[in-house]
Amino acid sequence: MKRQEIIDRIEGTYEGVRDRIESGIEEHRKGDQILRFVDESGAPVEGVRISLKQKSHAFRFGANIFMLDELETPEKNEIYKERFRSLFNMATLPFYWKDTEPEDGVFRFEKDAPRIYRRPPVDLCLEFCKKYGIEPREHALGYISQHFTVPDWMVGKSDEEAKEILERRFRVIAERYADDIRTIEVTNEAGKFKTNHPFLWNEEYLPFCYALAQKYFPQNQIGINEDSNTVWGDKSGKWARYYMTIEKLLSMGLRVDAIGMQYHMFYRREEEQKRTAHFYDLAHLLWVLDTYATLEKPIQITEITIPAYSWDPEDETVQATVLEKLYRMWFSHPAVEQIIYWNLTDGYAHNAEPGDMTVGENYYYGGLLRFDMSKKPAFDVLDRLINQEWHTEAEIATDRTGAASFRGFYGDYEYTAEKDGVRVTGTLTLKKDGTEISVRL
Repeated sequence: MKRQEIIDRIEGTYEGVRDRIESGIEEHRKGDQILRFVDESGAPVEGVRISLKQKSHAFRFGANIFMLDELETPEKNEIYKERFRSLFNMATLPFYWKDTEPEDGVFRFEKDAPRIYRRPPVDLCLEFCKKYGIEPREHALGYISQHFTVPDWMVGKSDEEAKEILERRFRVIAERYADDIRTIEVTNEAGKFKTNHPFLWNEEYLPFCYALAQKYFPQNQIGINEDSNTVWGDKSGKWARYYMTIEKLLSMGLRVDAIGMQYHMFYRREEEQKRTAHFYDLAHLLWVLDTYATLEKPIQITEITIPAYSWDPEDETVQATVLEKLYRMWFSHPAVEQIIYWNLTDGYAHNAEPGDMTVGENYYYGGLLRFDMSKKPAFDVLDRLINQEWHTEAEIATDRTGAASFRGFYGDYEYTAEKDGVRVTGTLTLKKDGTEISVRL
């Protein structure tokens, strides 16, 4: 079956909501700013020529950074880092319990800690983020899966011991990282897995974790996260388990400051047509976003995998087309504040040996780069959207009142202003409800 049918489907649904998406981007992601130039006496200066260039987005675009300095050659590692920072201003850092506490009470955070595949030490990741102005996000304090997140040494612990150990984990991470990492993802995929410890999947677990998060991360954004089917599938909406879970936590007086939604399209090629009916219907996806927006919390699209299934041009075109339409839809919605792709590069995904594209999540060819680090059309699409189409540069001049205005995407800007050989440079932040900025020339 030709995958052109997938393109036709998502483009067809896009046409039905095009006006909403385009107007949503203009209304929710852009704003107006007035700059007023005065001389040393405070009098307005007419005819000042101003050049503005956006340097970063207020909106967060990201990916996981699980392959930082993990690739097999220095050349690949440098390409990975360069391509990551060229697209993204946010990175998901690996705080998986099993890998950050491999022994009871022995934590693995330091930059030079023993290597674990796809789990670079948190300090190494944080150093990279600070160097390039990338905001880190934490994933995830209380993620409970027996196979790859809960330490084996938890077996045999009593419920009370488990609570004490979890509190220690929250406390240690807060003491070390609360000042550097704003978004704290408390739980992920709750209810999807059973574990090797009964307390970690009983009904007390979620309230216990969110109470701990409130205690140890009072100034941070406390987030929840859930898998794709639970969020977007045919049982979505206000009666969905995830919606009611968040509602219940809030009704208990617990903080859930952000709602995380995965979007992994982990379906075999032969199942794609049938299994993606809801997921590639943009009207349905917007309805889901509208539904969760009634909880009055920001939404974060936390983990995205769009399959290509191969490196054939047709398959890569499908991946890029689907990705573009989804990003436009998510970016247009006022409740969405982060869009996080999952794996930057093919061949290094979960549950597979590097380069083996037949098993695990490698099977989906879901990265933005090929295994040789060359760019796929999906990478080029995001580069065009983030760095060109959703990017503002402007040339303006002041009027007789000394005022000049521009409309642009929210974020940080550099400007240069000049008149009669006098030149000043500066920075500004364009944000919602921003005030007029006065500049002395």
